Amino acid sequence: MDWNAFLDGFGVVTQPSNLLYCFIGVVIGMLIGVLPGLGPAATMAILLPIAYNADDPVSAIIMLAGIYYGAQYGGTITSVLLRIPGEASSVVTVFDGFALAKQGKAGTALGIAAIGSFVGATISIVGLTLLGPVVAGYALDFGPPEYAALALLGVLLVATVGNGNTVKALVAAAVGLLLATVGSDSFTSADRFTFGSLNLEGGIDFVVVAMGLFGVGEILYNLEERHGKPHVPAAIANIWPSRKDLREAGPAIGRGSLIGFFLGVLPGGGAVMASLAAYAAEKRIAKKPERFGRGAIEGVAGPESANNAAATSSFIPLLTIGIPANASMAMLYAALLVVGVTPGPQLIDERPDLFWGVINSMYIGNLILLLLSIPLVGIFVKILRIRPAILAPITALITILGVYTINNSVFDIFVMIIFGIIGYLMKKTGFEPGPLVLAFVLGSLIESSFRRSMLLFDGDATGFVTRPISGTILAFVVLVIAMPLIRKAFRRDTPEPTSAETEPAPREDSLR
Repeated sequence: MDWNAFLDGFGVVTQPSNLLYCFIGVVIGMLIGVLPGLGPAATMAILLPIAYNADDPVSAIIMLAGIYYGAQYGGTITSVLLRIPGEASSVVTVFDGFALAKQGKAGTALGIAAIGSFVGATISIVGLTLLGPVVAGYALDFGPPEYAALALLGVLLVATVGNGNTVKALVAAAVGLLLATVGSDSFTSADRFTFGSLNLEGGIDFVVVAMGLFGVGEILYNLEERHGKPHVPAAIANIWPSRKDLREAGPAIGRGSLIGFFLGVLPGGGAVMASLAAYAAEKRIAKKPERFGRGAIEGVAGPESANNAAATSSFIPLLTIGIPANASMAMLYAALLVVGVTPGPQLIDERPDLFWGVINSMYIGNLILLLLSIPLVGIFVKILRIRPAILAPITALITILGVYTINNSVFDIFVMIIFGIIGYLMKKTGFEPGPLVLAFVLGSLIESSFRRSMLLFDGDATGFVTRPISGTILAFVVLVIAMPLIRKAFRRDTPEPTSAETEPAPREDSLR
């Protein structure tokens, strides 16, 4: 590890402009976390034009990164006060956070969540600092076969390990892969699925797709879901937890931080899976698991530490290998490409200012979040009372202006509206847009890497298996595909209950 480059990264972050962008990013992230439904991926998609027009790409990436991990803090507030998860990763916080709020301990729950979030994120940043260069060093051995196999594994993990219906996730991922083929073939220059339109020859712009699915789609969905459903936030008493609360929450914070760090690195893992796993672990370890769901402080501490740790560690595969682990990382991936930076193993050597600047900004950003999260709670509660009918038009206007400024194209606005309708229908029918977006991002990487690999192997596909790294990754691909079948086989082998056990007991009046 180059400690001089690491220290120089703090010099980059402490520049006044970068500190300002870091502050703006985490505050926007907290605000977005408080507003249920919008989420960091949608916000980053809306703000991608800022990265495109920024004078310093480092400042823009620092701001977008701050939005991502800042949203994990903000999502807790609505979970505790309104029983509405502001972020998907805060879903499990609802169970015990809102129960504590009903007991008059909303301040305690928010205080523990803020402390756990800071500790989890800090531990994860230290891990990112130490492991990032190591992973980047191994990634230098990656060639087209390894990238093709890794991108395929990423798509499958997102589709099969994430939340929701696996079949629907796979369908969404398949659509994303199909959309990635639209435009001129990079090898033969032949038009594919352009239908004679000159606007589609360059392919569908990722930013337009993302802003449609996440921005417009979420606006439409949230307008319908929240219309006519006013919520009154719970009262907030003392924000600082007692020593007893800290003693109970301490071990949960430690366990959640470790769980979040390791799950955040996995493609398809991320903050949502980490929070669910941490909650399940705390409930399993607890001497009185029946307390969970009724106001157990560990049920807030563990998941909140885990989702913030995972949000940070998910930067490892993005910055070192060039593989986004979740939808929000896909937005950062797009932002890096927009500013002319290709994330991957060469990033640490070619752009150490950006690599270490972004990582070290998280130390400062999380400290800012800890200092802001407590005094700003009252302001965020007031924001929650703003009607969606007022917020939605403002967000829609920003989205339309943002997508137009990318290519100065009205055609992009219509494409965004189409994808916004698709995103709304996906949410209504239980399809998550995340697998589609990630597959769309990784689709071109899979295709180009696969075709280059086939040229390298002279058309012999067994070369993927004979190379050690790509062969190992493909073994994991087979394991991911086989896991549902293995689970079904185990369920079938489970002995069925006997007829005596399943037959209902005779009613008393029939025995008379």
